[in-house]
This record gives sequence, C-alpha cells and structure tokens, in this order.
Amino acid sequence: MNLRYRLRVKILFIIFALWLPVTGWARTILPTASLPDRAMTPGAINPAVTPGTIDQTICVRGWTRSVRPGVRYTERLKKSQIRAYGYADTRPWKYEEDHLIPLDLGGSPDSPLNLWPEPHFGPGEWGSYAKDRLEARMVRLVCRRQLSLDKARAMMAGDWVAAYRRYLGPEPDNSRPERRYRAYHGGYWHHHGW
Repeated sequence: MNLRYRLRVKILFIIFALWLPVTGWARTILPTASLPDRAMTPGAINPAVTPGTIDQTICVRGWTRSVRPGVRYTERLKKSQIRAYGYADTRPWKYEEDHLIPLDLGGSPDSPLNLWPEPHFGPGEWGSYAKDRLEARMVRLVCRRQLSLDKARAMMAGDWVAAYRRYLGPEPDNSRPERRYRAYHGGYWHHHGW
C-alpha cells in the first residue's frame, strides 16, 4: 500500500509538472517570465522628466509621442534582444518592445537598458497588456500628485507585477484591449498597435 501510494504521488507530480507550463497557470503564480533580466534591462530614465517638470512633460496630452523612438529602431532592437534573452519563441509579434520604466513615467525612450521584448502572453497572465493597464493607472496617480514620480519609477523598475497587485488587484487583466486607453488628460493611450 505504501509503495503504491508513493507511486501515485510521483505520477501525479509528473503530470502536474508537465501540465503547469502548458496552461499558463504557472505565470499567474510565478510571474518571473514577465519580468526582464535585471542585468540586461535594469531601467533608465529620461533626464528631462523630473518631479518639477511633469506638468510640462508626462502630464501633457500627447507628450509621449514626441519622445517615442521609431518603429525601425525598436523592431531591430526587439529581434536582437529576443535572441539575447534566449526566448524559445522567436516570433517578434509575440512580444512588445516595451519600456521597463514607461515613457509616461519618464523612462528613457531609446536606451536598450530600458527596453526589452516583453511577452504578450494570454488572458489571465502577467503579460504586456496587464503592464499597460498598470502604466495608465500609475501616470494618473503621479499627475494627480497621489504617488511620487520617483516611487512610481522604482516600482516599475523593481517589480511591476507587485505594483500591479498593489494598485489594480491580485489577478492580471491581460486581455487585449478593444480600444486604446484614455491617458490622464483625455489623450489616447500611448501603446501602438491596438
């Protein structure tokens, strides 16, 4: 009986270990695949954006369009970084070349230290669309003076999943939006391709 029980436990463990990555449930519990490699992408800021300049920069409708790098640059960097990160799936459309510290929180627009190929993943997982929702929430809080710029940047660079859980809830909404988000001053959300 004891041997049979141990055999069943081992079989269940093997089935669970094989099932977990396939379902995506692992990323909900262990979202490390959603966080960039800190050695490669520690984050970098735009020196023009400070707590004293937010009313002339990030809190101005459409400001991020004025600093966003060109698609040619980001697509080339994305392909290079997908290889550098060692992702098994190398199809570029599965990723968003995202700013770890978002442009709308004064992240560096073109530094490779602030850009990484963030996986989109699927609904209910910690992917790029969930991070986009957090970015929209954070910029609203910063522009309303309910959260400091420096703290918002630190949370995004440190662990955006933990920040999401704090400000939006324990479960990610990673569904692809049907339309662009409205930014703080009524402008459209800064991410392209939606």
